[in-house]
Amino acid sequence: AAAAPAAAQSDMPALSSAQIAVACAPPPTFAGEPDHARHIAGTQDTAPRTVFGSHDLVVLDGGAKDGLQLGQWFFVRRANRFGMAGPGHGRGAKTLGWLHVVAVNDATAIAQVDQTCGGVIAGDYLEPFVAPAEPAGVDTAATAGDPDFENLGRIVNGSEDRSTFANGDFALIDRGSEQGIAPGQRVAIYRDLRVAGLPLASVGEAVVI
Repeated sequence: AAAAPAAAQSDMPALSSAQIAVACAPPPTFAGEPDHARHIAGTQDTAPRTVFGSHDLVVLDGGAKDGLQLGQWFFVRRANRFGMAGPGHGRGAKTLGWLHVVAVNDATAIAQVDQTCGGVIAGDYLEPFVAPAEPAGVDTAATAGDPDFENLGRIVNGSEDRSTFANGDFALIDRGSEQGIAPGQRVAIYRDLRVAGLPLASVGEAVVI
């Protein structure tokens, strides 16, 4: 089921550049679009439009009867549907930005797009916005301790269903709080060369956001 709508709020706290980058990252979920999510239906412009940017006003496909309230903030997201072969591809979602509700009636609502991380289009779904917190020490290179090879995870995918990453990119991994993962934790990244007799190849490090 979709998360319950956030409490009404009219003012978004100022976000740092790091917080904006984290908010634009893929959400930590494999499921993609939740059940009963509301969507961007379009706009009231006289000329039909399907792509929207910052400060644009868009029509949502729900209203007060669906739990929408004046001042609510929502992420704008889209499920990955590339259908590429291999584990992980086509799972999860991408974040396109966020918006807030500026007018609402029983059946529909109007929202203003406040931030874009990509092209917002009609049909994108909404999830309650939560301002991200940046874990302390993420901008340092200090790593304490040794890798735990008894607790291996895998990179699943990234924004736009990407499977390759560089410095500063965000990736989704198949480990979470149930496996003892917490924000600020550092992980070592290795590649299994799948050649008999060769050890794992170290390719980088990452920090949990």
